[in-house]
Amino acid sequence: MKFVWLLLALGLGMTSLNAAELKIGVVNAAAVLEQSPQKAQALARLEKEFSSRSKSLEQKHKDLLAKQDKLTKDGAILAAEERQSKERALLSDQRDLKRLQDEYSEDLSIRRNEELRKLEKEIAQAIVELAKKESYDLVLYQGVIYASDRTDLTAKVLEQLKAK
Repeated sequence: MKFVWLLLALGLGMTSLNAAELKIGVVNAAAVLEQSPQKAQALARLEKEFSSRSKSLEQKHKDLLAKQDKLTKDGAILAAEERQSKERALLSDQRDLKRLQDEYSEDLSIRRNEELRKLEKEIAQAIVELAKKESYDLVLYQGVIYASDRTDLTAKVLEQLKAK
């Protein structure tokens, strides 16, 4: 809705300009984010950064399952006190694993958002550079319902991002 008002304001405020003189471009935000080589690089950085923690969590989960199986099998022959002790230790290990998984998820989410913000900043910079280089008066990036192929700058922005 804001873009409609912006376009109306531009149209009314520039009565001396013809619509043909106004150079407008549109960039498909989703396509640029999905297809940019910088996204693949960011995902690779995140994978490298978090792979050891992920593997460690997987191993701890397997160990916990093994302890549960062992307790289930040996539970009938253990003394009641020993069984309770092992059950408490198992519950403690489960809580620790849950806490570690939550920390991992939160850290991954924070880093993913940081990388996304960097990527969005880089995309915005590429769009501004392209707009200035090709003398666009207005470039719309997000919130566009329809744009003809003639005004779509998505491919050019992707080319510029690939060149970096």
